[in-house]
Amino acid sequence: MEGSSKPMIATREEMVTAKVPLAYRDQCAHLLIPLNKCRQSEFYLPWKCEDERHTYEKCEYELVMERMLQMQKLKQSKDQSQGSSIPLIPKTANA
Repeated sequence: MEGSSKPMIATREEMVTAKVPLAYRDQCAHLLIPLNKCRQSEFYLPWKCEDERHTYEKCEYELVMERMLQMQKLKQSKDQSQGSSIPLIPKTANA
């Protein structure tokens, strides 16, 4: 299975110095670092860092959608490979 189409931009050292939690160290971490800096400088006021938050959330959304498409492709290929075999439990009509 291939990885994500998005490249990893933030390096491990950058994420460590920015104290990015392990759960958030993905392909969108390079957008989370300036977002967290903005949040800290603006005292976490939600309307102050809207642009940074929007770009980060869009990146995360695209990653989730990409993972969903990969899972759908895996399920389809699995169904096609099992479709040629005889099922152990036959399907009954209208069940």
